[in-house]
Amino acid sequence: MRYHWNWGIFFELSPDGTYAYWQLLLFGAGWTLATALSAWLIALVFGSLVGVMRTTPSPWLVRIGNAYVELFRNIPLLVQMFLWYFVLPEVMPEAIGDWLKQLNNASFYNAVICLGLYTSARVAEQVKAGILSLRGGQRMAGLAIGLTLPQTYRYVLLPMAFRIILPPLASEFLNIIKNSSVALTIGLIELTAAARSMSEFSFQVFEAFTGATLIYIVINIVVVNGMQMLERRVAVPGFIGTAKPVAGH
Repeated sequence: MRYHWNWGIFFELSPDGTYAYWQLLLFGAGWTLATALSAWLIALVFGSLVGVMRTTPSPWLVRIGNAYVELFRNIPLLVQMFLWYFVLPEVMPEAIGDWLKQLNNASFYNAVICLGLYTSARVAEQVKAGILSLRGGQRMAGLAIGLTLPQTYRYVLLPMAFRIILPPLASEFLNIIKNSSVALTIGLIELTAAARSMSEFSFQVFEAFTGATLIYIVINIVVVNGMQMLERRVAVPGFIGTAKPVAGH
């Protein structure tokens, strides 16, 4: 069986007669970015809090933080997505469950929460590693000059720790963009779902997913370059490999 290539399919109208297929892919990319960015905010906030909890002197805070990480890290993302979308409304009180089922863009909100919490466990690991990589004298110096422990984290430890973990955080952001494709399983028409819809209606499978692949590549290149610029901007000269190499060595 020979495959009939048709790259002009992108300019043909989709079955609803409103948008061309290239517009359908761009709309999907918009939902992908909205989902990823919203989930990233949740991941960064909760991940930072949990990461800090796991480095405090309080054993109870450490245990709670460890339990949080193990819970969200060890359950597959697809299972978590189904739990949030299909199971949560059924176990909530009837009025709340009915409201969740009838909520506009419910698949988007569920995908954002699921991706955010799932990724926050990974961010928490990065934040913990960044804080523990600092010399213990920095914490003691902060406390010695009269800062409280929360102030020491805010003004001394976290600013330096985030500089160290910027590269792995960039990787996590790329992961959250790619993981957003799982949301198609709960009905969110993000980029992968849009490509799948295009292939099913037009039977141009290769063209549809080639277009989606190129959009993913462009988005990821922009993110990588943006994170590299941020890393250079916030770098502290002479700290954690930011010093320029000496000529002849």
